[in-house]
Amino acid sequence: MKRYLKIFFSRFFFIGLTIIVLFIVDVVVVVGGVHLLTEVLYAYFPTAGAWARWALQMLEWLILIVTVLHIVNRDMLPETKIPWLLCVVGLNVFGVAIYVVFSHNRPSRRQRRKYLQIYEFSRKFIEESPEKCSNLGDWADVSYSLNRQSSDAVLYTNTKTQYLKSGEVFFESLVNDLKRAEKYIFLEYFIIARGKMWYTILDILKERAKAGVDIRVIYDDIGCMGKIRAGYYKELRKAGIKCVKFNPFVPVVTNVHNFRDHRKIAVIDGKIGYTGGINLADEYINETHPFGQWKDTAVRLEGEGVRGLILMFLQLYNLRSKETEEFAPYMNETYETFEGEGYVQPYGDGPRPLYGSQIGEETYINVLNTAKKYVYITTPYLIIDYRMRSAIVSAALRGVDVRIIVPHIPDKKIPFALTRSNYSALMKAGVKIYEYTPGFIHAKSFVADDEVGIVGTINLDYRSLLHHFENAVFMYKTKAVMELKADVEETFEVSALQTAEGTKKNIFWRAICEIAKVFAPLF
Repeated sequence: MKRYLKIFFSRFFFIGLTIIVLFIVDVVVVVGGVHLLTEVLYAYFPTAGAWARWALQMLEWLILIVTVLHIVNRDMLPETKIPWLLCVVGLNVFGVAIYVVFSHNRPSRRQRRKYLQIYEFSRKFIEESPEKCSNLGDWADVSYSLNRQSSDAVLYTNTKTQYLKSGEVFFESLVNDLKRAEKYIFLEYFIIARGKMWYTILDILKERAKAGVDIRVIYDDIGCMGKIRAGYYKELRKAGIKCVKFNPFVPVVTNVHNFRDHRKIAVIDGKIGYTGGINLADEYINETHPFGQWKDTAVRLEGEGVRGLILMFLQLYNLRSKETEEFAPYMNETYETFEGEGYVQPYGDGPRPLYGSQIGEETYINVLNTAKKYVYITTPYLIIDYRMRSAIVSAALRGVDVRIIVPHIPDKKIPFALTRSNYSALMKAGVKIYEYTPGFIHAKSFVADDEVGIVGTINLDYRSLLHHFENAVFMYKTKAVMELKADVEETFEVSALQTAEGTKKNIFWRAICEIAKVFAPLF
């Protein structure tokens, strides 16, 4: 009961309620006002009123037809068109209003303009490298596609990689590196929450700031709702930490709030970097257990590959900051040589037109299409579109051993139901699906053929693949790839292999899942 009361009285609840009320009032006033004027006209001037009624009806039909044609011909996922068509046909003019306000999946005009300026400003640090990509053998096209599509995906050598198999291991490693920072620390996280993990890190940041280290923090406003105060960034600034919150949530009727900064990046002195699924909150290090044992992972980079993380951080920091930061002082670091390591390619993903395509999904699909022996996947959600499902099925049908690990204890019931609703189609093709029985697996990773691995923030769901700013690291023949494989194989041992019989549900439950799948692309 206390949990629901806390949600009811939260800032998120009141802002969301305000947006809904504003939207309904706007539509009711406009549409209802026009109909009222028509009825008044009919009462006093029947002939003119009848013509007005007819004209209004024709106008509404014209609006509906034009909107339907716009949806059908629009450049968007087919799965996204279907719920919008149902919305418009079912709710009439009210559905059109919902579509006009909420369907345009792109950042604000100001954000687009500034990001494109930042991209042009940072282009001198981005290079297409087809010659270097060709060294990746069968995986050359995957790497080069990344290099062409992403505004920050440069292929690097001379980078030491370390795979971190849990939040606890990540936390210990990060704390040790933060304590040794001498020049600067960059932190960009979707969630910062009160508790042991954040307060330990915060104490180090304050101490390093007093020592003259440049500390910068980005956190997502919605991701942190209910976890820190609305004006928390001001408190950090008073402590000498340069802090911005990404895309602040305000009570305005718009879909801009869909675009969250879901990235997890830490950079220390330009030489060490971290990314993965781990946020700065206590459940990630199992200090609290809201969903059983929390399984999450990260990767530590040391060397040239850290430049990719620096570039992504500065791009979004400049997007939110009032000033445009010069990149050169942070991109000209010299690095020692690391022997025996392969290639790393940090890359970002985000909404159009800031990014040219769905880079996260394209890369996952390219890995599935290229693999010859196996692809092991970990993801907290399995809410996939037709393209991703086809790539997974095609890989399995041509003999690739495709295995997917998802949670057994969910953090959200509807996404979990949608995840399970995809089991049957995949299992028929030979895909093996495991549920992590100790609790909730939040790791987002791919590993294939003992050669490539991906660790990052990109879930297999519509929010990650379409709306959010995300990031990951593509690795080829690095130490972390085999460490990732070993950890996934250990995770299989504590996970339950799902069977066709076990996935069968009653008709009512299947009907709910099928309806939810129709509208899943909108959320």
